[in-house]
Amino acid sequence: MTDFSVRPEATKDAVVQALGDKVKHIAITLNEVTVQVAASDYHAAALILRGAPGCQFEQMVDLCAVDYSEYQGSAQESARYCVVVHLLSISLNQRLRLKVFAPDDDMPVVESINDIWNSANWFEREAFDLFGVVFEGHDDLRRILTDYGFIGHPFRKDFPTTGHVEMRYDAEQARVIYQPVTVETREITPRIVREDKYGGLH
Repeated sequence: MTDFSVRPEATKDAVVQALGDKVKHIAITLNEVTVQVAASDYHAAALILRGAPGCQFEQMVDLCAVDYSEYQGSAQESARYCVVVHLLSISLNQRLRLKVFAPDDDMPVVESINDIWNSANWFEREAFDLFGVVFEGHDDLRRILTDYGFIGHPFRKDFPTTGHVEMRYDAEQARVIYQPVTVETREITPRIVREDKYGGLH
């Protein structure tokens, strides 16, 4: 059986050739190419990667945000929020990981790539909802997982795990009402309970 896939080294060379000085960092990790670009080059780089010879990443299969918090993203960046895009070339049977860091931690903004791959639509909405990353140019950037009244972004790690408010159905008012959280935060210490002679020990 003939293998039509392109080796990662060849893909790396093609990406470097296509993106030129837009490449901030590139490496082969787990047999896949990871390339990092600046936020100002992100949309242009994505457009090039879709159609350039040797790249031809026709399909965007995943997009997610990463909150590096105090850990920091990489040796090249000290920014907190990163957007990671996974691309697939059906023609060349090759994958690519495209990374871009939002330059402002307080207001993370990168361009939308929904006009390049329309599969980015819900993924960008999810990253906006959970991490607060704003995708400039997205024509329908609304919450997709949390309630419309939710304050904050769940994956930012900057609010109590119990949340700020809770909702319940009030039978007397015949509607859902919001109220302060009534669950008390408590620390649970795991306890190991074993029967006598557990595991054959005497």
